[in-house]
Amino acid sequence: MTGNLWAMMITRAFSIVYQHRALRRLYRTSCGALLCIALSAPALGDEHWQRLHDDVRRGELVELPVILDWLQAHYAGEILEVEIERDDSPPTYEIEMLGPQGQVVEFEFDAGNGELIGMEGVNINAMRKAQ
Repeated sequence: MTGNLWAMMITRAFSIVYQHRALRRLYRTSCGALLCIALSAPALGDEHWQRLHDDVRRGELVELPVILDWLQAHYAGEILEVEIERDDSPPTYEIEMLGPQGQVVEFEFDAGNGELIGMEGVNINAMRKAQ
């Protein structure tokens, strides 16, 4: 019953809006503005990824698979999340890994040269693989 009540209230609200010319114009304008915002967001994301791809191709950043291969060769676990932080100088890869005992560890790599520059988490030594 609650779902039906919500549906009736929303339907009624839209019918009231559409009965008044000024509200109808405001509704259309708002929908148009929201649509423009929604369509521009992916373009901004595409621009970011294109710039990142160009930096890797020019050799300014180490390719992510190189970092992930090194990490998986030296530490046991599953990759949970990967981020690149470009606000820092130099840019860094932040990689969260789930260890075999359920621990979550964040590794930070210099994205320019691939060097491991930091680790945070508990029981990190239990994740190290024998070399």
